[in-house]
Amino acid sequence: MKLEISYDMRAPDFGAPAREIYAAALDQAAWADELGFDNIGLGEHHGSSDGYNPSPLVLAAAMGARTKRIGLRTSVLLAPLYDPIKLAEDAAVTQLAVGGRLILGIGGGYRPSEFESFGRRLEDRWKAIGDTIEVLRRAWTGEPFEWQGRRCHVTPKPEPAPPILLGGGSPAAARRAAHIADGWFPPLDPRLWPPYRDECRKLGMPDPGEYPTPSPIFLWIAKDPERAWTRLMPHVLHQLRSYSEWTIEAYGRPVGPYAEAMTEETVKQSSGYRVLTPEGALELAAELGDHSVFFLNPLLAGIDPSTSWEMLRLYEREVHPHLRAS
Repeated sequence: MKLEISYDMRAPDFGAPAREIYAAALDQAAWADELGFDNIGLGEHHGSSDGYNPSPLVLAAAMGARTKRIGLRTSVLLAPLYDPIKLAEDAAVTQLAVGGRLILGIGGGYRPSEFESFGRRLEDRWKAIGDTIEVLRRAWTGEPFEWQGRRCHVTPKPEPAPPILLGGGSPAAARRAAHIADGWFPPLDPRLWPPYRDECRKLGMPDPGEYPTPSPIFLWIAKDPERAWTRLMPHVLHQLRSYSEWTIEAYGRPVGPYAEAMTEETVKQSSGYRVLTPEGALELAAELGDHSVFFLNPLLAGIDPSTSWEMLRLYEREVHPHLRAS
């Protein structure tokens, strides 16, 4: 079982201030590293009123300075919004600064306002993904090259070159990942894993294996789940409503897991958002099995750092030892 801790860095007005969220995230990264977590996941969005992290490489480098072994993964970096040469440089420097622990998860994005802000066309995003991966591969050799009539030479050379994982929301994107990336970013929808696996086999590549079953996207450990829900619900609903607004912006209607109106009751009944006792969390881990990913998201949408630390310490005492022992 892989252990991952994720951060969106949202700081809505009713939650903790951004400066406290960032300070806590750096401290928690060090905590997760010492405890033996496998990866830290860092998302990216732009122009969000709650300050959703727009610069995952910057935060990855800062977390790298506070850690020694944990992987630092962008989940996902919106590659079409970057100049590929500058992205190659920034990722190379980050990789060197964190001692080779960067995992570059990239995706195409979907919000029109983000593309407008950067002067890019949403409809060009998948061509931009292909171009970006080609540029990154050539740039990280450390040798000069030409791209679109530009003479380019990216230094310093990263050691090693960061693995590139491609994310997306369609079978076509999954199949494309087998052709151009080092891996397919594990999707929340398990139906998107077989197209990737099948395409890898067709290409004669190593079999990526079965779908790594994820735990809920938001899992909280508490002695009294009902009391914890009272504190957490505003933050969870804020996240869900934000994603709903973004999918309306992109598609004209809410889609995916945010297609239905979310209430406190429907959230509590959702498989994606769980508040469990330590015993319940261990039962969930047993159900997930060894080939799975166990997520924690302790500062989701501005949760107070002191509240998040209470949860993490409870996890450390009553859940983690049994997970790693098994």
